[in-house]
Amino acid sequence: MRIEPELRERSVDALINRQFEGVDNAPHLKRQLRESLLAQAAAAFRDGGIELYLSLQQAGAFTIPASLLVTLLPPLPGEGQSNVQDIAARLSADDELEVSVVELSSGPAVRTRRSTGQPDRPAPPGMPGSSAETLPSVTLDYQLPVPRAGACLLLTFSTPLVQIADAMVQLFDAVAASLVWVGSEGDHE
Repeated sequence: MRIEPELRERSVDALINRQFEGVDNAPHLKRQLRESLLAQAAAAFRDGGIELYLSLQQAGAFTIPASLLVTLLPPLPGEGQSNVQDIAARLSADDELEVSVVELSSGPAVRTRRSTGQPDRPAPPGMPGSSAETLPSVTLDYQLPVPRAGACLLLTFSTPLVQIADAMVQLFDAVAASLVWVGSEGDHE
């Protein structure tokens, strides 16, 4: 889905029309979904997002919920080309993340995995946070240095299907592994 302001509404409308094709009795759901997608796309764009992909894959009557947000991370002030070892060291300070450096077709990348929300544990007494407020999810990030740009490309995969998280992560890994740089004159084309 294109998330630039001038293309956002058309992309969201096309997605909603596709998903609700043949369904005439759900205007309230369509409106809620449209508002939610527009808000998420706007927030992603403000945070540097370039593109947002949503899974439309069906398993029986259910859509498999998963997303991929592609974000361009500018270089940190005073830094040149991003180094995956430095990125991994910075991210390793977060105990919630599983951090590793991996080799992809496009070159070395930092891979992080995290799970959020604890569906089996209720919120502590007096604390906000029911399962409705903190939905469980599994997120897999890849940070890849962009050749000769100093910036990084961040691929953020996410799914609420914590029950089959390992299978979803394998799918996300396969998608990240398929990325190649086109038109670069470096080692990775």
